[in-house]
Amino acid sequence: METIYLGLIKACQLLWALDPQVLKISWLTLKVSGTATMISVLIGVPLGTYLALADFPGRKIVVSVVNFGMGLPPVVVGLWVSIFLWRNGPFGFLGIMYTPVAIIVAQAIIAVPVVTSFTLATMQQTSHKLRLQILALGASSVQLLWYLLWEARLGLLSAIIAGFGAVVSEVGASMMVGGNILDQTRVLTTATVLEVSKGAFDVAIALSLVLLGLAYGVTLILTLIQQRRIGL
Repeated sequence: METIYLGLIKACQLLWALDPQVLKISWLTLKVSGTATMISVLIGVPLGTYLALADFPGRKIVVSVVNFGMGLPPVVVGLWVSIFLWRNGPFGFLGIMYTPVAIIVAQAIIAVPVVTSFTLATMQQTSHKLRLQILALGASSVQLLWYLLWEARLGLLSAIIAGFGAVVSEVGASMMVGGNILDQTRVLTTATVLEVSKGAFDVAIALSLVLLGLAYGVTLILTLIQQRRIGL
């Protein structure tokens, strides 16, 4: 209990003093995970919508692969991204290994199946009769798609929340492709692991509380948008 108490005190001290190192790590965490989430939304929402509305041979297999991707172990993603980004790898010429860009790539790969699967489930719940009714009123395919996305907006926000939650708490892939380099690629999760390995449990608890606060803050904002009854 003393360790927890000291961790809480340390967290309050770091936040009250606006510790520059903690603020920098927190900002990098938000920037990296936020960018990865946006990329996953740009890929996952169109892909999930297409899988929900289209009918083609092998569709069920593709859907099963997407659902399987939700359980991808981050360390496996980190391993394969590392292989591709190493100096002698296929994309080694980009020189982005051990940079925030590499972490964004790994986290986006983790988040895309999550966002795609949530979008697929949400769009599949839209009524087929509603689609026929909209088309009968003279709507074009683009107008139909826009209306369905608008109707499914609450579920799509859930997809964004799930995608962000999957990456902001991830540590394995970030450690493998980012290297946990101070002032360059150290994020809250990897910093917490480092402090635990050093035996500095009070600092680790403080960083974990900052991470929880950051994750909850973003989730709260998205939830408030999702739960609005007027103007959304």
